[in-house]
Amino acid sequence: MLSIHPTEHLTGARISGDFWDIDELVNAIYHVIGDENRYYDYQGSRNRLLSICLDLRHATQGERQIEFVTNGIHKGISRKQQLLLPEKNVYFAVEILMPELIFCALALNDFITLHKEIIDDSEWNEQIATIRKFQAQIAECLEGLMEREHYLVFFTTLHAKSPFYFRYATQYVDVLNLEYLSLSKEERSQHLTAFALRLLMEDEPYNALKNQLLEATSTSKLPLHEIQLLLKYPEEIVW
Repeated sequence: MLSIHPTEHLTGARISGDFWDIDELVNAIYHVIGDENRYYDYQGSRNRLLSICLDLRHATQGERQIEFVTNGIHKGISRKQQLLLPEKNVYFAVEILMPELIFCALALNDFITLHKEIIDDSEWNEQIATIRKFQAQIAECLEGLMEREHYLVFFTTLHAKSPFYFRYATQYVDVLNLEYLSLSKEERSQHLTAFALRLLMEDEPYNALKNQLLEATSTSKLPLHEIQLLLKYPEEIVW
């Protein structure tokens, strides 16, 4: 079963699961976000979701972390079955920065809405159910980190806003990631809700950044989501 838990220093969250857990999630996301030409005004969000899917794929190839998780088998069961059975399963894991993970959960809401409006509005859609479970696990992770009042404010704001990321300048997620990385563990705990809310509300720093990016698009003729910021992530992240 897929699991999501905060890392030791609250830098992000660790997503872990067996090969089939991760494969099911990645395929569900691929299915719902569609090809690159389907929802062009959401291309920035789509690219960031694809980046997380790529991280998850790398994890299943043994390029991230590996865990051994108890599976319920014990010596009594092995004796009854007269078989030598493994008592632990191999899980693959990857860490995702906290603002990035929150953005992922929110952006998936847009694609679910679009998919239901244009492709399939069935309540029995398996891919949407898989993604909703993933979002619920992220929400549970956040609930354990935020004060109850802050958690309720965040989700009240979430439900009042839709769609979230139409023509959104997703470069702002990088800005928030780096700001969050610069904080201490205690500061991350104190300001997590503020970072989550900044992903929901187009505040002054966001609007200033988007205006700069729009100016760049007029000269470069590149679409908004392809404009690169001169930002550098640390070579090593203490999770």
